[in-house]
Parts: sequence; C-alpha cells; structure tokens
Amino acid sequence: MNPTISIVSPVYRADKIVEKLVLELKNTLTKMGVSYEIILVDDRSKDNSWEVMKKIAQENTEVKCIRLSRNFGQHPTIMAGLSQAKGEWIVVMDCDLQDQPKEISKLYEKALEGFEVVQARRTVREDGFFKKMSSKVFSKIYGFFTDTIYDNEIANFGIYHKKAIQSVLQLGDSIKFFPLFINYVGYNATSIAVEHAQREEGNSTYSFSKLISLAFNTIISFSNKPLKLFVKFGMLISALSFGIGVYYLYQAMNNEIAVLGYTSIIVSIWFLSGIIITTIGVTGIYIGKIFDQTKNRPVYIIDEIVCLKN
Repeated sequence: MNPTISIVSPVYRADKIVEKLVLELKNTLTKMGVSYEIILVDDRSKDNSWEVMKKIAQENTEVKCIRLSRNFGQHPTIMAGLSQAKGEWIVVMDCDLQDQPKEISKLYEKALEGFEVVQARRTVREDGFFKKMSSKVFSKIYGFFTDTIYDNEIANFGIYHKKAIQSVLQLGDSIKFFPLFINYVGYNATSIAVEHAQREEGNSTYSFSKLISLAFNTIISFSNKPLKLFVKFGMLISALSFGIGVYYLYQAMNNEIAVLGYTSIIVSIWFLSGIIITTIGVTGIYIGKIFDQTKNRPVYIIDEIVCLKN
C-alpha cells in the first residue's frame, strides 16, 4: 500500500544534521496520523553523510536512502528522489532544517482544501545578507528575461500532489530547476507563510560562481528573450546608423565636411564589432544548449539504494 505522504530531501555534506532531520520528520508525521516514507538522496557528499544515511535506513522501515554516482547538483538530486516517491502527496524540502518539518502539517491542511500545489513562502528569511540579495537579484533578472513574476521568498519547500510531480518528471529539459518546473506545470496552486529557521550546521554550498552559473543556465533554458533583445538592439543601431548616414550625406552635399575623423571610424568599428561578437556568442550559447539537449544524457545516475522495504 502506498503511503499518504512522501518526503524528498536532497542531502549534501549534512552528516551532522541528517539524523535530527529524520527524527523531527518522524515526530511530525506521526502526530499527523498519516502513513509516510522519507526519501533521502545523497548528492555524492564528500563527508560521512552516506554512512550516516545507510545506518538510518537500516534502522527505520520508513526511510529510503539513495546515493548518486557522482555530484549532479541539488535539482537533479531532487528529481532522483521524486522518481522514487510513491506517496499521494510529495513534500520537497532541504536537509539543513531551515525548512522546518513542523510546517508540513500546515502545508498538508492547506492542500486538503482543494489545492494540488502548496508552496512555502518564507516571509522572514533566516539567511545571510549575500544569499538574500543574490536571491532577490536572481528573481528580478529571471522575471525580466522570462516576462513572469518569480517570488524569491519561495524555494523548493512545499507539498505537491503526485500528478503535479508526474508532470514535472515528464519535462525533458537537460537543465533542472524544481521551483520553475512547478510553476510551469500549473495546476491549482497557492502558497502559505511558514517559519524559516537558521542553518543547523555549516554554510550554504552555493558559492557566488555557482549561483551565477545557475541563474545563467536557467535563464537560457527558460527564455529566448536575450536573443530578441539583441535583435532589437541591432535594429536600433541600424536605425541610428541610417539617420547619421543621411545627416552626413546632407553635409557632403552642402560641402560642410572638411576631413573625416580617424577616431570616429575606429570607435565605430570597435563598437559594432563588439556588438557582432556578443550576438554571435549568445547565439552560440543557445546552440550549445541545444547540443546538450539532443545528447539526451540522464541528468542523474543512481548508484545505490538502501531501504528495509522492497
């Protein structure tokens, strides 16, 4: 018999907190009186996370632990966990306990009102200044390039009906970003405010370069607006050049031009060359992403699964 709720949590360098995570999840779900399973997916952590996870799985029938063959990143790791979830409802949450297990009951109660997607909105974020600012900047940039509204107070944490998750798993994008996938598939969705806690241990594994890379890849994957902007910019430059050409023609016909300037020619050449090279570069990036997509490589590979139940 399939459980009512599946908990999916990606794990990376969390050997000191994963036991507490499971304990709090079990306490919360037991109080809720629902059948459940807990799926922990190790993104090939460099610490002892996998050893701790195996021990937990061997002692708890409700826990399934999965290890990937290498480090694939947070969102492919989430997809690996979702592919194994059997519950009517699936909760996705980070393992650092900033997403608090006690809030799951609120999400579930809201879902039972008739929603298929209930996302957790962190009204007060217990993150550092850099992470808050980078998240806000990403949401603004993403919203601009995709002509959508992206709420930076919402991340992975939420409860989702199995049909919404099945739709997410059917998306064939080689670049995975779970919150945007959930927004894309639609369904009857809402969000509720939840408490957001400070990290129990360590720091975020997202460095500045990783955040930039994630933002860049996500925008390229979900939008062709950069190409459209360059087309518009090129048309604007062409219109300005035509206007200047007409002006210079007028001056020539009235013998108002003495000696053409060397500087203006060089500046024009470098300026237009820069535009051309940039446009070709952006086009090349899109072609590269198309190439990656056509290879159809798996976005994750499962190495090992440990659980007491079959």
